Amino acid sequence: MNLTPHTKPLSPGATLGVLGGGQLGRMFVHCAQTMGYKTAVLDPDPQSPAGLVSHFHLVNDFTDQDALAKLAQLCDAVTTEFENVPAQALDKLSKLIVVNPSGLAVSIAQDRIREKQHFINCNVPVAPHVFINSEEDLRTVGVPHLPGILKTARLGYDGKGQIRVRNLEEVSDAWLKLKGYSGSPMPCVLEKLLPLELECSIILGRKSNGQIVHLPPQRNIHRDGILALTQVHDGCLSSSLSLKIIEYAKSIANELDYVGVLCIEFFVLNNGNDSQDPFSLVVNEIAPRPHNSGHYSVEACDVSQFELQVRCLTDMPLISPRQHSPALMLNLLGDLWAQVDQINDSQDQSLSWREPDWQAILNIKGAHLNLYGKASPRLSRKMGHITFTGDSVTELYHNLAQATRILGIAPFDKP
Repeated sequence: MNLTPHTKPLSPGATLGVLGGGQLGRMFVHCAQTMGYKTAVLDPDPQSPAGLVSHFHLVNDFTDQDALAKLAQLCDAVTTEFENVPAQALDKLSKLIVVNPSGLAVSIAQDRIREKQHFINCNVPVAPHVFINSEEDLRTVGVPHLPGILKTARLGYDGKGQIRVRNLEEVSDAWLKLKGYSGSPMPCVLEKLLPLELECSIILGRKSNGQIVHLPPQRNIHRDGILALTQVHDGCLSSSLSLKIIEYAKSIANELDYVGVLCIEFFVLNNGNDSQDPFSLVVNEIAPRPHNSGHYSVEACDVSQFELQVRCLTDMPLISPRQHSPALMLNLLGDLWAQVDQINDSQDQSLSWREPDWQAILNIKGAHLNLYGKASPRLSRKMGHITFTGDSVTELYHNLAQATRILGIAPFDKP
């Protein structure tokens, strides 16, 4: 693990690199440039959102050795914007310049088996689970793990690489189906389905000296495995749950000796009639980067998750963010651009694409539209988000309801 600190903080004017050119990289680049830094992006897509707005864009694969060497020459420090960047690329760069998060931290986040073992080492509760690496392991599945969700150990996100199973036969069928994606045995984790009350997450920043600051714990609503709405205001989460989330998150980051911005996702369980402890927490997963659920921090906090990322990377002072406005964050998927057209009055259908009514959205008080600059919409593709801020929680949900009606999104309930 490369945790060598800077000999001195990197002041504005230095060049900061990012592996990955998606929307998280774009928002990091915008923030770094606002703070006076130059930026460089390594991403193979010439139209990548971050690459289009950066000072330098290396249009190469993440494992291209010449490109990594060029990035190291251009930059004073490098980070990443997504967890599936090859960890060995970070390890390679760390021999040349300061890199955070480390290749080791990213490699753990990339592998659900190693990730679960890390949580256990931190004494943070996890769902009952079993690792399946071979057909023999299928025999270890029992009642404590069913019904459950079979997840690929690697490369799953936004609900991908996951299949719900009710019995042993479905576990076997699901494992063979997931195995078929790669043509070889697919290591998986089977997690028991739990009585889920809600989902939440927290984003923290940690420096090499161990200092940690964090954004407020936030409540998340998912639809079809993709984050739909993040809620960050009074009444979302109890103070006792929030304190436990913060405690567990710090333990996870410290045990990793993590440097950078880290998101930790949790499930809140309903314990039924247990009046002493009606709700409990289990950790779901980590993301070694800024996170979709933290986008609200740009408009609702005095220090955003992207500014935390810049400060951690440059070893600049790390101050605790303050949320100055209650907030909601609504994800905008490519489905909002899609229209279904009938063909020749038959049952066949095709899709055409049109822009949503942004004029109506921008007429809503406290609505902050963020579009990611992606070349074209696709179904389930994250195209942007709207952050709502306001003077009261009632105002927030009134304005959210206006937006969902305009966009044709199913309404959300207030907690």
